[in-house]
Amino acid sequence: MNHLTLCLSAKAAECCGMSVLSRSMAKPTRAAMSAAKGVLRYLAGTREMGLRFPGGQGLQLDGYSDSDWAGDTVTRRSTTGYVFRVNGTAISWSSQLQRTVAASSVEAEYQALSSAVREALWLSKLSDDLKINTSPSIIKVDSQGAINISNNPMTSQRSKHIDVMHHLVREWVASGEVELRYCPTEKMVADVMTKALGEAKFKWCRASMGVA
Repeated sequence: MNHLTLCLSAKAAECCGMSVLSRSMAKPTRAAMSAAKGVLRYLAGTREMGLRFPGGQGLQLDGYSDSDWAGDTVTRRSTTGYVFRVNGTAISWSSQLQRTVAASSVEAEYQALSSAVREALWLSKLSDDLKINTSPSIIKVDSQGAINISNNPMTSQRSKHIDVMHHLVREWVASGEVELRYCPTEKMVADVMTKALGEAKFKWCRASMGVA
């Protein structure tokens, strides 16, 4: 069971899908059990749906990186979410709590972007191993602040505390291996990986990942 198209029911949801439910596996609560039943009802109602890859020549790889900020009410850690697509259909995705507490929404977005860049580099290496020609990985982000930190080598009071491991984003952007592009929040496909959504936005994200 993957979390590509899973979402908690509205009354139990603070984040999305299996990522949230897995946090209650050791000590499941009634709320978690109710949410799990909601997931099962969703799966039962969408049994005929799946990933569909369009035909045609050429491969176009793009990715979306997103984060909520301090979404976990217990630890105040943020959730990283990313989706990578080939020709409009998802091939890689993730939704997980960040390892450290972010001091700002920009830092949370930057940490999410760091994870997305690592995944993009792995996909690029896989493409090379398969002898598939791909252009530099494009990652779309809805945070201008995170993009500015990635493109600007200067360190400010706001950004110098960010862990060194996350600055690999700058290195790969500077090398041209990764290209960052701004994406308006309403067009952010990875929203479904970080938060509970309304029905219309959820269905739009699902369709944008090639689920039909």
